[in-house]
Amino acid sequence: MALENQNRERAPLAGRSATTTFPVTNVTSPKTNTIVNDRAAEAAIREVVETWHRATAAGDVARVLSLMAEDAIFLAPERPPMQGRQAFERSLQDVLATHTITSKGQVREVVTSGDLAYAWTDLTVTMTAREGTQPVERSGPTLSIFRKQPDGRWLLVRDANMLASEAAELELKVDDLERELMADGPGGD
Repeated sequence: MALENQNRERAPLAGRSATTTFPVTNVTSPKTNTIVNDRAAEAAIREVVETWHRATAAGDVARVLSLMAEDAIFLAPERPPMQGRQAFERSLQDVLATHTITSKGQVREVVTSGDLAYAWTDLTVTMTAREGTQPVERSGPTLSIFRKQPDGRWLLVRDANMLASEAAELELKVDDLERELMADGPGGD
């Protein structure tokens, strides 16, 4: 356990050094593996994220689909995995038939290694019914994995989001408060 916690460093955040060292251990001895973050790749991945937001807001399904691999998989809480570009297309078209979608995100971290990369983003998605009902906003972190294609483009291959609605966030706060109160026991002490 001590070996695992030794010399840990985080991957670079925006504006930090482009080289990060991650400990890699095996049974016999620790080794160090250096990952060099390619700034051009990072910029390209950030552009994929921004293009995704713009295309979704414009209802440009074809453009959104062009940003993901055919075998992309999407993971979300309390839902089965959505597997493949076709499944995503059907789902997005169904939603866009009745709603508009706007999204914004702050990319917190991009790390590349060879032809794979991941991005951690704080995402907010707002869906507004075309019938004029109140918009529903969901926000939370996402972790996206990208793969560099032979033509040099980066495509989304896996996406896991932890987006929660305002109601779900309130429910979590109430649950946390209840746990705190129960831990304190009767009388609060």
